[in-house]
Amino acid sequence: MDSTVNVNEVSRVSTGTIIKGEISSPNDIRIDGTFEGKIFSKGKVVVGEKAVITGDIICTNVDFWGKMHGNFYVKDTLSLKETCTVEGDLHIRRLQVELDAKFNGTCKMISEAEFDRLADTMVSTKLNDAPARPAAPAPAARPVSGPQVGGTSVQSFGRPIDL
Repeated sequence: MDSTVNVNEVSRVSTGTIIKGEISSPNDIRIDGTFEGKIFSKGKVVVGEKAVITGDIICTNVDFWGKMHGNFYVKDTLSLKETCTVEGDLHIRRLQVELDAKFNGTCKMISEAEFDRLADTMVSTKLNDAPARPAAPAPAARPVSGPQVGGTSVQSFGRPIDL
């Protein structure tokens, strides 16, 4: 089995970026910026040292170095790294904690079936079970010739032009 990840299939929130809302992805996600809301991934979520998250993370696996005020719902393994600070509750199957990781909250060990039930009630944007595929390119718009202006043809892509 090939464990390499195609970089084009990883959703990324870069350092300095601020996002509020909900992210749903069938692929892995990396957060290095600031996020407020819910993060749902059918893959792995990696949260870097400079990341700040307020909200919930619902995914299969997490490597967490950043700061978070919210809850984890993890189908398999949550790995709290030495630089992390977490204020919230953990609903996980397995937990790995490095020395100097900070965690304040409760921890509940759950089964995969419990995770599936919880995730189904928490995620508002449902993903298909089929693997993600890039969307087919839209057909190119055909230019429509317009009037002549100074010997140059003015063209529009389906919109009238007022001269």
